[in-house]
Amino acid sequence: MAWLGRPSASPYEEQVEIYRKRVTRRWPAEDRPSRPISGGRSQDPDRAIRLEAEALERQLEAGWRLVALDERGRTRDSRNLADWLAALEDRGTPGVVFAIGSDLGLHRSFVERADERLALSAMTLPHLFARLLLWEQLYRATQILGGGAYHRVVVQ
Repeated sequence: MAWLGRPSASPYEEQVEIYRKRVTRRWPAEDRPSRPISGGRSQDPDRAIRLEAEALERQLEAGWRLVALDERGRTRDSRNLADWLAALEDRGTPGVVFAIGSDLGLHRSFVERADERLALSAMTLPHLFARLLLWEQLYRATQILGGGAYHRVVVQ
């Protein structure tokens, strides 16, 4: 997961790390923060998010799929996300980068270049919540695919 922001000491960060470690039982998983561009953000926000997009681009590895988190993206339920990740795994995709923008968002060109646009919610979420939610869903995907008991389906 590549994201723009600053890690902070909080119980949420601890939970992010717990889920990240659980994901590594199935897939290699890293939390890669990049500092947002400082200076001139309010005067020229487009320049700032363009430079931030360039910083995120430098984290991409050859052959990896890019997923831009964007409130206008596709929504997936937990099962569908797990199935999508399993299909990538079956095709031999070397990795996936989930990119989360700064408080200014992601540059439109970066979002358009992404292989997938994923919406966690139609609402704008704080970075920390978005990261925690996504790491939890990635862990849930490992449990769905591995037949673990963490994900329960309630039949009514």
